[in-house]
Amino acid sequence: MTAGQGTALLVGAVLGPGMLVLPQLAAAAAGPASVLAWAGLLALSVPVALTFAALGARYPDGGGVASFVGLAFGRRAAAVTGWWFFGAVPVGTVAGAIGGGRYVEACFGVDGTLAAWLIMLAAVAANAAGLRTSGWLQLGFVLLLVGLLATAVIVAAPHGRAANLTPFAPHGAAGVASAAGVLMFAFAGWEAASHLSAEFADRRNGLVRATVVTLAVIAVLYLGVSLTSVGVLGADMSGVPLTGMLELGLGGAARPVTGVVAVLLTFGAVNTYLAGAARLGAALARDGALPSWFAAGGEAGRTPYRSLGLVAALTVPVLVSGADLDVLMRATSACLTAVTAAGVVAAVRMLPAGRHRGTAVAGAALSVAALAFCGVYLLVPAVLGLVAAAVLTAGSRRPYKKGI
Repeated sequence: MTAGQGTALLVGAVLGPGMLVLPQLAAAAAGPASVLAWAGLLALSVPVALTFAALGARYPDGGGVASFVGLAFGRRAAAVTGWWFFGAVPVGTVAGAIGGGRYVEACFGVDGTLAAWLIMLAAVAANAAGLRTSGWLQLGFVLLLVGLLATAVIVAAPHGRAANLTPFAPHGAAGVASAAGVLMFAFAGWEAASHLSAEFADRRNGLVRATVVTLAVIAVLYLGVSLTSVGVLGADMSGVPLTGMLELGLGGAARPVTGVVAVLLTFGAVNTYLAGAARLGAALARDGALPSWFAAGGEAGRTPYRSLGLVAALTVPVLVSGADLDVLMRATSACLTAVTAAGVVAAVRMLPAGRHRGTAVAGAALSVAALAFCGVYLLVPAVLGLVAAAVLTAGSRRPYKKGI
């Protein structure tokens, strides 16, 4: 991949479909003070993102964070971390597809469940066509997406009212913490790109460049959308805040435009997470944490069809379960926050002394603290960890390979 394609995949992973519903959920939890949660998590993202970029540049491997943790702490730790991510992807991608499907239903009248199925099928097909193809597809989608979100902020901002910002923190610090807990879904994604680190044509600088550009893009968009949505719509905004923002400037054209945004946001995130999970599954199979049959195609430049098929199959029961969207999002956030924390803790041990290790220490401290916001949903990664340990014990006895 080029740095541009990698940036598109990374922006799609981090930006994600959370932008469709999270401004309203965060505002409901904290009122206008929800902007503090957005800003705080953006600050957390900087050391975390730069740490994963540094790890990916030094240790490129399809196993991503699981490989980093394995290098630092051994085979069992790698298996547990890999299962946290691998197990979260079928849940998180379905949550994103359902959120996007709801917007599609509101904007176009198409059944939301059907729309979610179609989004999932399109992302699987794009990945089956190969990462280079899906990378170019994602690049075009992300450029259009960024333009549409910027338009929403620009046309709505002049309609902001100071009265919508009072009372600023009706639920106090506890409300801001609750908002941060649900907003974790919007800030997971840095670890997804680490699984693609070996796919960059420029392995030393490609991921780093993509990360820096992505940080700048999401900082502008997240702060713009969060501030504008509260200032214009108030804390009691509807469940489709982007539609409300666009209607102020575009009138009747807002609904079809919002529907397009929903599809782009959702496809971008699902596409990237499926790509990362497919390569992670092949790496886990290579290292004995999944049956070895799924290891085929895990080499750089190839498509791991068997692992991709497994991930796709696991999304089906989640799609048909009818589980609550809030539950799916919080369960995914807990798993990915655990993955992030494990990765940056491993980086403290692996990266050389100096600027990179200092960044990793800051990221580790912030990530471990962020786990507290996940609350009872930490039971999900706990259960997945037990499953990983059982599979590893019952599975292959091959020596652990420390990356490629």
